[in-house]
Amino acid sequence: MSKLENLDQTFSLKKIDKETINLKVFNNELLMSIIGEFNKNLNELEKLTKTKIFFRGNSITIKGKTEEINKATDAIKFLINKYLKTNLIEDEDLKLSVSMRDFKHKAKVHSLEQLIKTPRKTVIARSKKQSDYIKALTNNDITMALGPAGTGKSFLAVSVAMTMLFEKKVEKVILSRPAVEAGEKLGFLPGDMKEKVDPYLRPLYDALYDLFGYEKINKKIESGEIEIAPLAFMRGRTLKNSFAILDEAQNATLTQIKMFLTRIGENSKIVVNGDPSQIDLINKSQSGLIKTKKILNKIKEIKLIEFDHKDVVRHPLVTKIIQAFNKIDDKS
Repeated sequence: MSKLENLDQTFSLKKIDKETINLKVFNNELLMSIIGEFNKNLNELEKLTKTKIFFRGNSITIKGKTEEINKATDAIKFLINKYLKTNLIEDEDLKLSVSMRDFKHKAKVHSLEQLIKTPRKTVIARSKKQSDYIKALTNNDITMALGPAGTGKSFLAVSVAMTMLFEKKVEKVILSRPAVEAGEKLGFLPGDMKEKVDPYLRPLYDALYDLFGYEKINKKIESGEIEIAPLAFMRGRTLKNSFAILDEAQNATLTQIKMFLTRIGENSKIVVNGDPSQIDLINKSQSGLIKTKKILNKIKEIKLIEFDHKDVVRHPLVTKIIQAFNKIDDKS
């Protein structure tokens, strides 16, 4: 028996048999965005879901095994929701639309509750913990995020911070991190303060330029609305109407992290990010990140998000590499 399901008058879904589903899309612009130029998007979805996808008129027909056609159907639903929210379907949304089925909070992700719009792209939570993290960054005054590289800790923090700056919810974004990787003191490095610290903050710069463009970001830096500051220079300040991010906090001592957290002032947010497995301090026991987590974990106003290898959104090999090294660390 055929099953017909109407969703927001945007499209209808009809199951023809166990290996065939038909979707009718009632908005031509939406339909063309889903299909893509020269069927590019449908061709990509075929590869990702191992299905056969055809379209004629305003109908899209999906053929394949039950699990595969359900995956393709969910992917198209995701793309429809994305288009309705942003009026845009981007290339990276195709892989994202398929991977979303693996998340336990599928319903929340498909409604795109945790979505950040920036001038150059739309940022979407790619895992349950990323969704929780975006929510914490928005709602909590202090957020701590621990986990491996590639989980979006820095990228999402910058996305939320800069969105709040452009929406005039804060007056300044402050980017800070300990400068220890080079094994050199800042005073002995060439250049002014910005030139000394910039290499250490390159991941944050990459996120800024990717999301908002080179020109806009440089104007904000020149106006002082974006401030680049080494962690040591935060002492004695009170941050008002600001969004401050401490990145690579695993390389900060307990005293330094305490100093940074206690800078918070009126209408401000503070984020502390770090990866406990990548401590660059000569004496690794000096790292204050895990100690800070244990000290503050009972303060309900401070939100702690702990990512793991399942939340890595870089190349799939990154997850396997992290797992392999974690096994060695567990044995040692």
